[in-house]
Amino acid sequence: MKHFLLLLTAGLFTASAAFAQQTPPASRPRTTTTSKTTTTSKTTASVERDLRDFSDWVNAKLDQAEVSVRREMPRITAEYDRQSKRLDQAVDSLSVEGKREYATQKKRYANWSARQDSLNKAARRPETVQQSQRRLLGEDVVISRARATELPDLYFRLVETMRTERKNWTQTDWSAASAVLTNLNARYEQLRDQLPLEERLRIRSLQGEFRTLEKARDVKDVMNE
Repeated sequence: MKHFLLLLTAGLFTASAAFAQQTPPASRPRTTTTSKTTTTSKTTASVERDLRDFSDWVNAKLDQAEVSVRREMPRITAEYDRQSKRLDQAVDSLSVEGKREYATQKKRYANWSARQDSLNKAARRPETVQQSQRRLLGEDVVISRARATELPDLYFRLVETMRTERKNWTQTDWSAASAVLTNLNARYEQLRDQLPLEERLRIRSLQGEFRTLEKARDVKDVMNE
């Protein structure tokens, strides 16, 4: 009997061990969904950051002075292409608001770029005397027909333009400004008796400032040679 019980116990132990070997271990929880979600979140955050950088860049370029833009346009165009290409490839990761902002910024840049192209083409065309005078005085005026009371303001406009724009002037601009001053002086000599002393002194002061700025430019050119 004891021998029988020992055999039975050994058989049960062997069967239990075999069953344990056949039973697969409990599977670990799947993390694929969580991993994908985390990756998507990181991608979205990165694209949103790229969009902010792109928007800041576009805003800065639209505020840039036209003269400096003209010189840097090839580099600006290359930078725009680089940034927009990167965003185009990941645009599906942007939110609805982000996509709207991206489209708006691209349109703003396109309008600005078209305007720069137009300005560049115009800049390459030689100005007529009348166009130069209009640019320097801010309006169309026939100086030879100007009234005495209009002369002080015309002198002021010429000098004011000179103050603000002379750093970017070419020799052509300086020559055009000098020609306008000559025409103003000729008309002033015809009408000076019609002006009160105060206005004559004001014109004298503006004439002097023009010549001073002109001489300063000549000195700078000599020093740069």
